Amino acid sequence: MNIPMKPRYVAYFRVSTQKQGRSGLGLDAQKQAVKDFLQQFGGELVAEYMEVESGKRPDRPEFTKAADYAELANATLLVAKLDRLSRDLHFVTSLQKRGIRFKLCDLPEIDNLTIHILAAMAEHEARMISVRTKQAMTEAKRRGVVMGNPQLSLLRNRDVSNANQQRVQTQQEWVQKIGKVIIHLEATEGLTTCKAIAETLNERGLTTLRGAAFSVPIVSRLRRVTRHD
Repeated sequence: MNIPMKPRYVAYFRVSTQKQGRSGLGLDAQKQAVKDFLQQFGGELVAEYMEVESGKRPDRPEFTKAADYAELANATLLVAKLDRLSRDLHFVTSLQKRGIRFKLCDLPEIDNLTIHILAAMAEHEARMISVRTKQAMTEAKRRGVVMGNPQLSLLRNRDVSNANQQRVQTQQEWVQKIGKVIIHLEATEGLTTCKAIAETLNERGLTTLRGAAFSVPIVSRLRRVTRHD
């Protein structure tokens, strides 16, 4: 009989000013909310990220690290309140597009309700754009404009350079993400050996880009690449 795996969470905390970050003002309440959530619903907190930044800023490195960790570990991003994540729709929809789950401590069901509503709004807008595009194409054809590339059949499947470039880019992005996770483990959990890091990554459900378990040689190569970057 398989025992269900406990849900894993990556906590993201945000305060707006350096003063709040130093004093803990607002941060303590967020941490207590996460603690209360875990006590009520259960689960394992595998990582924490704290950011001192305005919610209006689009570039938040700690949020990016937290989202990357959650994605790699197949974990859920846990935030005390929606305004600690962002009031910007971009941050919410970006999580949805990447398939990253998130929960709010004060509204545990918001990922089932609000994301559905946001997705419906985005779907409606996409549908309207599609309608307008088709209308524009119909009007262009009526005026005699030739649509498409007449040489497309000759070019199709002959150039694989774009596919190779995309594959390399995907690999580089993954290396950057997992490298940040390894640095985070070294800094927060005192892991110093490749063996300890590999075991921790495997225990927390992370895998290589090909879906395999981490080994000492793989971690060693990743650490070298990360240090050089």
